[in-house]
Amino acid sequence: MRSWLARSATLLFFYSSLVGCATVPDADAVINGTNSDANPRVMGAKGPLTAKQSKALFERLGLNAQNSDLFKRHLAVEQEIAESPLVTGNSTRLLRDGEQTFDAIFDAIRSAKHHVNMEYYILENVEHKGTKLADLLVAKRQEGVQINILYDSFGSISTPPEFFDRLRKAGVKVLEFNPMNPLERRRIIKSPNDRDHRKILVVDGHTAIVGGINLSVNYQSRPFDATGDKKMEHWRDTDLEVRGPVVAELQKLFFDQWYKHLGEKIDDKGYFPPLKPNGIEVVRVIGSGPDHEISRFYVTLLSAIRNAEKTIWITNSYFLPTKGMKQDLMDAARRGVDVRLLVQGKSDVQATLAAQRSHYSDLLEAGVKVYESDHAILHAKTVVIDGVWSVVGSSNLDHRSVLYNDEVDVIVLGEVTGKEVESMFKDDIAKAKSIQLAEWKRRPMLQRLNEFFSRFFQNIM
Repeated sequence: MRSWLARSATLLFFYSSLVGCATVPDADAVINGTNSDANPRVMGAKGPLTAKQSKALFERLGLNAQNSDLFKRHLAVEQEIAESPLVTGNSTRLLRDGEQTFDAIFDAIRSAKHHVNMEYYILENVEHKGTKLADLLVAKRQEGVQINILYDSFGSISTPPEFFDRLRKAGVKVLEFNPMNPLERRRIIKSPNDRDHRKILVVDGHTAIVGGINLSVNYQSRPFDATGDKKMEHWRDTDLEVRGPVVAELQKLFFDQWYKHLGEKIDDKGYFPPLKPNGIEVVRVIGSGPDHEISRFYVTLLSAIRNAEKTIWITNSYFLPTKGMKQDLMDAARRGVDVRLLVQGKSDVQATLAAQRSHYSDLLEAGVKVYESDHAILHAKTVVIDGVWSVVGSSNLDHRSVLYNDEVDVIVLGEVTGKEVESMFKDDIAKAKSIQLAEWKRRPMLQRLNEFFSRFFQNIM
């Protein structure tokens, strides 16, 4: 994000040497090695649901016999690879762009009585409706609320140190993930490529906000000011607010990351309160990272794509797919699935556009519909498959998210959320440019050459 090439120029050679020899693990062995006859397990507020209760739940969500094959095959893979349960009894709310998300984040922090846990790739002293984030956090700490912050060293490299110093002096626990300065790495040896790309807020153990939106000044922008004059670029992104028992899974991810990177001891009393059902949504949280043999979300997504029967609608900001993902999308289109991709038409990282476009010809010829968002900088990461399997998260469809980043993605089952994500997707493609194969084949030779050579560097973008 935000002038990525300029900020990382001094590290590019080192990064290239590390990434160049990395390969994407084979997902086929994992997918083919699962027991497709296994019944999906669902956790309720009082423990596991019986098979009869699970069946009734899936039917209520619209997961009927017509699409049961998809879920029987796919959920078996998801269940085995995710290492986290499906949890019922939750409520979810889609948050579109910075304004809605900042409203939810600032309101959630203001409401905190016991604790605020924050894990962000980019953490800046953002301002929302006249309130600075640092001022709000310091005020809540003075009220006795425990505040714990984990931020990525590279992602937040532009944040003034004074911001974190002020929080520490106020009693906020602050931990830097994989410091760029090797002398500050707290006895942990990690590649500088390993980054914490997650965006997680957990308040009082019952409310969480996750997705693609960083706490960055980019999201303070608006498409136009009051006079109609164009302001700084608008960022199109999506988060998800979650309430209910599944919040405990996000809390576990935070604490696992905190202690794995030698954060100071936190008294976890009160961080996992007993939670009553807060809705009907069935949700699974998937945390992925380089510590795993293969990205959990990557395998889960490939499985869902392979088992899709009607639709695959994907919005993703940095679309630099692995060979396997690209092939699965083309195979799905060839078997008659309506595959649509909404990707960037303008970018904060210009080099990625050429590499992204180098894939269009193959995708279009296979029947994949491609749309470019050129009215805003697209940064959202959402998926909806067959109208019943929806994802909001932090994972880009690129090699970096598969190989190096710690990511978090939230899966929601059912037609209600599926229709909401589909509606949002339709709104977005209505403003986007549809890429047509005949016209694409007529693009200039210089553009083709730029795409060809950019493709060689997609693994480090």
